[in-house]
Amino acid sequence: MSFAVMQPYLFPYLGYYQLVNAVDKFVFYDDVTFIKGGYINRNNILSNGKAQRFTIPVPGMSSNTLINELSFDKNIKKILKTIEQNYKKTPYFEHVFPLIESVLNNENRRVDHLCAKSISVVFDYLGINKDFYYSSELEYNRDLSAADKLIAMADILKSNDYINSPGGKSLYNKEYFAKKEISLSFIEIEKYEYSQNTGEFIPHLSMIDVLMWNNKIQVVELLAKYKLV
Repeated sequence: MSFAVMQPYLFPYLGYYQLVNAVDKFVFYDDVTFIKGGYINRNNILSNGKAQRFTIPVPGMSSNTLINELSFDKNIKKILKTIEQNYKKTPYFEHVFPLIESVLNNENRRVDHLCAKSISVVFDYLGINKDFYYSSELEYNRDLSAADKLIAMADILKSNDYINSPGGKSLYNKEYFAKKEISLSFIEIEKYEYSQNTGEFIPHLSMIDVLMWNNKIQVVELLAKYKLV
């Protein structure tokens, strides 16, 4: 039984969804501090053949505040209009835009909830079942080291196979996890491309772009373009 743990991001890039796809159980790490300048509340979409940043404001955000203590601003008309203007001529706009609206217009404005929704709604759309958890709802010792927190979560989830993002290579040691009878591996996104009707393919945009240009079968194929090391 495999699991992964990541801070909740809002419609992140394909690699995040690949990590979710690679595991049986996925934990949204929502009881850690908010990262200002990160990708929790922002990402990039395609606009006139170039990457364009979108950001959903988080009033009162601070690096001293936990993610699950913050909420998104309610005014999302501008971002929805921007998405509509840039993608209304894409092949799957009529299917995908309502999903995005349902997430961004959700009454529960908590950052952890809305970001998690932007992940789960995509897997629902694709017909892929996943078990999602919030770290804040797990009974683990929050005074442990970063690695030992993950090991504690593994015990709670009854999982012995932990998959991390590439950034974890400098943080976590495979031998240390092995001593706790947990296999540690890292996911690496493979080179991918799809038609964006532009001269040059722009990779690593928000999952919004992937969904707008690809049908469900193609999206599932893109989710599988990774390797574990």
